[in-house]
Amino acid sequence: MANKEPKVKVQNLTKRFGDLLVLDNLNFEVEEGEFLCIVGPTGCGKTTFLNSLTRLYEPTAGDILVNGIPVDPKKQNISYIFQEYSSFPWLTVEQNIRFGLEIKKTPKAEADANVEEMLNIVGLTKFRNYYPSQLSISMLQRVAIARAFATKPELLLMDEPYGQLDIDLRFKLEDELIKLWKKTGTTVLFITHNIEEAVYLSQKIMVLTNKPTSVKTVLDNPLPLPRDVVSPEFVELRNKVTDLIKWW
Repeated sequence: MANKEPKVKVQNLTKRFGDLLVLDNLNFEVEEGEFLCIVGPTGCGKTTFLNSLTRLYEPTAGDILVNGIPVDPKKQNISYIFQEYSSFPWLTVEQNIRFGLEIKKTPKAEADANVEEMLNIVGLTKFRNYYPSQLSISMLQRVAIARAFATKPELLLMDEPYGQLDIDLRFKLEDELIKLWKKTGTTVLFITHNIEEAVYLSQKIMVLTNKPTSVKTVLDNPLPLPRDVVSPEFVELRNKVTDLIKWW
C-alpha cells in the first residue's frame, strides 16, 4: 500500500531578495490535520515563508506542494489570518464571515449553515449586525477566525494573529481556535514569536534558525489538551524550545 502524501511538503525552499538570502533550503512536511507552530528568532523570515506559501512571494528555488501538487491558492482551499485585523469595515459581522463563501459561490443553504455555526462557536451571534468599528479587538479577531473557518479550508495559515492581545484575551481566543481545529480537522500552520503560545496550541513545533533561515528542528508536542501552562511538563517543553531559539 502506497504511503499517503503529506498535506504540505516543502522541498529545498529558498528565497532571496536581491543579494539577501532569507530562506535557505527549507525542507519539512506537515501531515493532514496537524497543527504546526513555527517559531524562531525575531526577523528570521517566518512571515516570508508564509507569504511564499500563499504565492505573494515566488520562491527563488525549491517547491511547496499541497496534496502532492504545487501550491496554488486559486485552486486550493487555503485561508490566511494576518497580524492585522482584516475585517471589511463596510460589512457587518455576518457579512464578513459570509464573504469567503460568496467568493467561492457556496450554495446558499450551505453558506447559511456555515455562518450560523461559526457565529455560535465564536460567540458573536448577538453581534451579527454590528460593524467592525463597533467591535472590540477580541471580537475583531473572532470575526477573522470565523471567516477563515467558514469556508472549511484544507489549509489555514496564521501569522501572529494574537500578538497584540493581552494574555487573558489571547488564551480565550487560543481556546476557540483549538475548538475549531478539532471540529474541522483543518491543517494549521501558525507563526508566533510567543513560545508559550506555541506549546499551548501545537501538535508539533518547528524551530527556525536566524537568517539565512533553515529548519533547526521539529519537536513533537505530546501534551494532552487542554493544557496547563504551569504543569512541569509544559514548563519543560517551553524551556526546551526557548533554549533552541536562544542558541541558534
